[in-house]
Amino acid sequence: MISIKSKREVEVMRKSCRLAAKTLKFIEKKIRIGMSTGEIDRLCHDYIIKRGARPSPLNYHGFPKSVCTSINEVICHGIPSDKEFIKNGDILNIDVTTYLDGFHGDTNRTFFIGEVKPEVKKLVDVTYKCMMEGIAQCRPGARLGDIGFVIETIAKENGYSVVHEYCGHGIGREFHEDPQVLHYGKKGTGVELKPGMTFTIEPMINLGDRHCKLLSDGWTVITKDKSWSAQFEHTILITETGHEILTICPDDEWKPEDEEI
Repeated sequence: MISIKSKREVEVMRKSCRLAAKTLKFIEKKIRIGMSTGEIDRLCHDYIIKRGARPSPLNYHGFPKSVCTSINEVICHGIPSDKEFIKNGDILNIDVTTYLDGFHGDTNRTFFIGEVKPEVKKLVDVTYKCMMEGIAQCRPGARLGDIGFVIETIAKENGYSVVHEYCGHGIGREFHEDPQVLHYGKKGTGVELKPGMTFTIEPMINLGDRHCKLLSDGWTVITKDKSWSAQFEHTILITETGHEILTICPDDEWKPEDEEI
């Protein structure tokens, strides 16, 4: 069953989403060539905890860390490690979900590490465009298939592929709720969007083939052909007239204390 959030629930959820956005903004300023993904995880963990929330991924179905860190050919769910270091030319996705006052907020972003090859930069830029154009379809009366259709169209126009096995999802009191939000599809199909619905849009776009492989750790998903992959994610609210991106931190709301753990 799809949860329709009340105005009060939206207000509470907005705070959790805003914290997730602030966590990404905080860690962006800390990323440096040579740091371990384990250090990134600890910094995000402490930032979230000290603001009265908890990281949703930690111990979720056994996931051992507080954020996901996915480098280059890793599509999603990379496990942070003190033995994994980011290098010049890498791309790094950091996926943050916070749980605050009974609601989850979920967002991720792919970062450039140092000087990235032009073809990789284009992949990341197009992936961001895929997400934003998918979000632009969100309004009462639209269908989930409209979102997937525009994402897949943009990806294919640029010679890329869309991962089918992993998708966006409803979110609120539960980390993962109905509906599933596919990043491919046909216009006019799927669930009708209604005010009060909250869900993520998080396309995973590959330079090569769309097929993926789950590693032996039971979490890390890589491209089967080892081509690089990028992803972006926002949590979206359907409003009476359109949509609101909940996982954004406006510059005028970023305070000096937000840069501290």
